[in-house]
Amino acid sequence: MKQSLITIAYIAASALFILSLGGLSRQETARRGNLYGILGMLIALVATAVGMKTEGLPVLAGALVPGLLVGAVLASRVQMTSMPQLVAALHSFVGLAAVLVGFATYLGPHAAMEPSELSLHTAEIFIGVCIGSITFTGSVIAFLKLQGTIGGRPLMIPGRHIINILMLMATTGLGVWFFVSPGTDGQIALLAATIVTGILGVHFVMAIGGADMPVVVSMLNSYSGWAAAAAGFMLGNDLLIITGALVGSSGAILSYIMCRGMNRSFISVMLGGFGTEGGTISSSAAPQGEVHSIEAPGAADLLQQARKIIIVPGYGLAVAQAQHSLAEVVRQLKEKGSDVKFAIHPVAGRLPGHMNVLLAEANIPYDIVFEMDEINDQFKDTDIAWVIGANDIVNPSAMDDPGSPIAGMPVLHVWEARDVIVMKRSMASGYAGVDNPLFYKENTLMLFGDAKKVVDEILTAMR
Repeated sequence: MKQSLITIAYIAASALFILSLGGLSRQETARRGNLYGILGMLIALVATAVGMKTEGLPVLAGALVPGLLVGAVLASRVQMTSMPQLVAALHSFVGLAAVLVGFATYLGPHAAMEPSELSLHTAEIFIGVCIGSITFTGSVIAFLKLQGTIGGRPLMIPGRHIINILMLMATTGLGVWFFVSPGTDGQIALLAATIVTGILGVHFVMAIGGADMPVVVSMLNSYSGWAAAAAGFMLGNDLLIITGALVGSSGAILSYIMCRGMNRSFISVMLGGFGTEGGTISSSAAPQGEVHSIEAPGAADLLQQARKIIIVPGYGLAVAQAQHSLAEVVRQLKEKGSDVKFAIHPVAGRLPGHMNVLLAEANIPYDIVFEMDEINDQFKDTDIAWVIGANDIVNPSAMDDPGSPIAGMPVLHVWEARDVIVMKRSMASGYAGVDNPLFYKENTLMLFGDAKKVVDEILTAMR
């Protein structure tokens, strides 16, 4: 009877996780999707605890209670600018958990199995540990890159692809050794494979430049899902298998969407070599021309006179934490009768959906936030395109210069607006390390300074 109830609980939790993913696909239903996910995880934890032996409950509580406290503190304190780092850190925990579960399953007591079952179980352990190890070390490096502890420049070791192939071959050889070892005699092979795949994870992510970080985050999300699914196979836990498969497949789809948003193949991203200080120099000469600047009061006057305004947020907005002041500016403009919209690029920020969450945090209405494909053809009928902290996603060289490292990348056509106001701290290039001809166009006005400070000055001038 108890096992049947646990099975029903697992099915209910799985259904809630699926509903959660569906809800998170749209801003209007994201809050509901989040609640579905919380409820599903609560049911899963309770069902797992009910299915455990009584003597194991104190150990579970000893791990669960501190985890809940740490998670609650982190969630309440983390800033939106640090959200990508937090996500990468959480992925690393999933990978490490898969590694530890694999070793515990291998070295712990085994139920009697048929030879075919034992072979499959051994393969599950090895694959799960290897995926977990790559996820753990790769996520740690991604965290350090996003945190700025190590530079975003891709590490280009000579013959790096050969090195990766050799490590994969070594892992395969260790897998064969592990597979044929009787009992627990394969622990040395398993440990060696863990180390090799851990180094492989470091090397993979180190070779990927900062401009590809949104893809890396979603890729590691996929890896963590498959690591969780592998742990589910090892533990014989159906819910963990289902949950891992959902996370793994959704992360893979998201990685594809991110790559499409940059007009890059997933393979080219994984091979690395593109990003901060790592892109090749454009074949054309660097843009030359006069930069036209403007101050906050002048920008406020232009915005108040405009009837149609499209705002393009970027990572600079998140860094300055200017979203709340911007929301107030938007409210003022709408009260004066201006048509204000937001244009979101798929890879804006350092995390898929980063800008959407940032705007939602400031209670900016969902109905004025549009994806790139929905709004790109509206710039030519717009009075002012207001770019805040974005660079590469509004770079016209992606369309005009075949020799540019970002050639072919879909971008927002802000230059088609009557006037463009670009807010930046300086004339520095974006995360891709590519100069932006937009800054030199006749209809572009550069507004330099910290986004929060400048938006506050615009708001004061408008009042």
